[in-house]
Amino acid sequence: MNALKFTLSGKTAFFKKPDVNTYYYFTYGNIHKIALLGILGAVSGYGGYNEQEFNRKGNGKKGAYPEFYEKLKDIKIGIVPQNDKGYIPKKVQVFNNSVGYASKEQGGNLIVKEQWLEEPKWDIYILIQGEVEKELSDRLMNLSFEYIPYLGKNDHLANITDIEIIEDVEKADNVNKMDSLFIKDYFEFVEFKDDIFGSGEYVPIYKYQEMLPISLEETTNKYNLETFIYTNSQLKCLKDALLYKCNEGLIFFF
Repeated sequence: MNALKFTLSGKTAFFKKPDVNTYYYFTYGNIHKIALLGILGAVSGYGGYNEQEFNRKGNGKKGAYPEFYEKLKDIKIGIVPQNDKGYIPKKVQVFNNSVGYASKEQGGNLIVKEQWLEEPKWDIYILIQGEVEKELSDRLMNLSFEYIPYLGKNDHLANITDIEIIEDVEKADNVNKMDSLFIKDYFEFVEFKDDIFGSGEYVPIYKYQEMLPISLEETTNKYNLETFIYTNSQLKCLKDALLYKCNEGLIFFF
């Protein structure tokens, strides 16, 4: 089996957490599958949430999901953070929305705060299993994008570089370390045993953990979440998973 690999980066990014009802909006700490499918949907020219809402209001046929998700939800992706230890710096941005209907406060001025990720970067892997993935890989390899890709919203342009096809990726069974984000339930940490004789170089263990969206619920399109981890710790695999060796790295696909 072959795999498509590319580097996704930007100056800033904003992957909004929906469970906030104030004027202070938080971002997820890493890109998640739904946001990535949205970027790939823009590359392919698929419709998004706006088109889905337009169809509903126009009494047209409204699918259970936005078109990009319906078309791409079954592809298998792997995400390798390139920021140090998986953590991306965040910075709060403050906006003034002064249109008359923005706020009921005197003067009609609404102050909005957003968390932005600073200088995010990831290596993205996609297993090429069928025609959808082949068409997507052709578009990326030829830089034939239907729409401009963004990192969360149109304030944040996405850079897609270092695009390649990795041929004949090997499935991995017995692994003790992952080089990508992975779902927590598939692995357990192996207890660290210190070398009392001091042989070898000590490598500090790091661990990034966050609940990230992995799919959309059909009725309301709300996010379904899973706990993801990125670590250099030793691991033990607990159940079958899509694990492939890609460019000397072990990648968890989901």
